[in-house]
Amino acid sequence: MPKRSIRDLKLTGQRVFIRVDFNVPLDERSRITDDTRIRESLPTIQYAIRQGARVVLASHLGRPKGKPDPKMSLRPAAVHLGELLGRGVGFVEDCVGEKTERESRALQNGEVLLLENLRFHSEEEKNDPAFARALAALCDGIYVNDAFGSAHRAHASTEGITHFVQQAAAGFLMEKELTYLTKAIANPDRPYVAVLGGAKVSDKIEVVANLLRVVDTLLIGGGMAYTFLKAKGIPVGKSLVEDDKLALARELLAQAEQRRVRALLPTDHVVAERAEADARGHVVELKGIPDDQMALDIGPATCAAYEAEIKPAKTVLWNGPMGVLELDPFAAGTLAIARAIAASGATSIVGGGDSVAALRKAGVADRITHISTGGGASLEFLGGRKLPGVEALTEVGG
Repeated sequence: MPKRSIRDLKLTGQRVFIRVDFNVPLDERSRITDDTRIRESLPTIQYAIRQGARVVLASHLGRPKGKPDPKMSLRPAAVHLGELLGRGVGFVEDCVGEKTERESRALQNGEVLLLENLRFHSEEEKNDPAFARALAALCDGIYVNDAFGSAHRAHASTEGITHFVQQAAAGFLMEKELTYLTKAIANPDRPYVAVLGGAKVSDKIEVVANLLRVVDTLLIGGGMAYTFLKAKGIPVGKSLVEDDKLALARELLAQAEQRRVRALLPTDHVVAERAEADARGHVVELKGIPDDQMALDIGPATCAAYEAEIKPAKTVLWNGPMGVLELDPFAAGTLAIARAIAASGATSIVGGGDSVAALRKAGVADRITHISTGGGASLEFLGGRKLPGVEALTEVGG
């Protein structure tokens, strides 16, 4: 069932609790080094302000292990949000308690208050009912979740709070994520190509299995490719392999064949003795990885083959790099895939921190249809799992 949207709520004069994702990176001086997540929340926050809501924002930042840590305070986020909105944003030094409740009740229409880091309380991650009730006391029964990146966690601010409010709706970012990711597994335009990379098959088992039901072509790269290649009896030298997943890799390849999905693996590789920035890489053919070398990127022939598959696609899903992106000698394959997806004109959905970093490094992020903000959440959703933070939202007509 579709979930209720913030558009469906009457917000004027009401305190609304909006769960955002302000889990932004900070430098040693507590300055924000990448404000993407804050910017992604702006449409929801600005809409609530325009509607005359009294906006209470809540987020986690980092892993403070259930106790206050000044290095993980959200105060810098409050300052930066105020700059982006062009108005003052209030900040309170706790996320529950009498003072916090007083501050929330003092809000006027259109004003914004950011709470201190939710994870300064261990009850947040334990989904403690009393803590969830205390969070709900900061609003007038209206809850909006715009933190898709945290939707796979059943925490007090993502699931527990919904038991103590009258309405629980999706914000615009949450709505956008659900729209594109649902289309990717339920109703894609075809041809549909999925590109999966990253280090381990084990990280993406459910995603591969679920996508085999819907994609036309699966392109595999990154470290995970070498578990598949070894499963086919191809020598992979010192390349990263999960030996305990060889049987699973064979099973997934058999499923692909049974479902008539074209599952492509690298046919050439950039190899070196070690994964370091000063390592000298060279290209070898499919069965030519020496015993003392490891594959660290897909080779030019594989790039060309993968680009040819991506070019006619109508939908492309990408998660995970093709090589060791952070080392320049082994980044070419990943950057080539980024450019190919951007040039394809397909509905493109990209998730995972390394893949998003590649889009920016290649200068093509603005040509991607949807960049997912939720790494773990998007993988679990694409793997067919129900996300507690999504399931908890009020259904349309509910």
